[in-house]
Amino acid sequence: MIISTLPNLLTFGRIALIPILVASFYTQTSLGRWIAAIVFISACLTDFLDGYVARAWSQTTRLGQFLDPIADKLLVASTLLLLAGFGRISTYSLLPAIVILCREIMVSGLREFLSDFNVTVPVTRLAQFKTAIQMIAISLLLLADASFGQSMLMVGEGMLWVAAVMTLFSGYDYLRIGFKHL
Repeated sequence: MIISTLPNLLTFGRIALIPILVASFYTQTSLGRWIAAIVFISACLTDFLDGYVARAWSQTTRLGQFLDPIADKLLVASTLLLLAGFGRISTYSLLPAIVILCREIMVSGLREFLSDFNVTVPVTRLAQFKTAIQMIAISLLLLADASFGQSMLMVGEGMLWVAAVMTLFSGYDYLRIGFKHL
């Protein structure tokens, strides 16, 4: 059964961790902040692991190809919104968060549109690297919030800006690929 492959189970697990992440923010405790950081980092590790296992064990499925980027978007979007909503990032760091979220919506819409023409848009290397950078940035922001303080917050916010710039380039790549099929 396609759903029961290890990579797909890891992807479903990543999605299942999101409510725990959200709930941990609402505890407003140091423990809750640590739980948020640990849950997010664990979810990021499953993102790497599910892709690796899918390729290494030849368990790539259409469901996994569809669901993996959605799981990433749900995880990143919910965490960025929580960081912003709880005032855990600076006002200036809202800008890269907005860029990242807008690009994610645009790429999802592009994929949906192109699916009507039976065109798939593969994940590019740049997009994979961008995802890694933004997940590291968000992990640092969560760890800074848990207890590592201002210097880690500054590094995390700086990396969020780097991820936003990479987001613009990878978004342009997707648009360029998409426009070839119009």
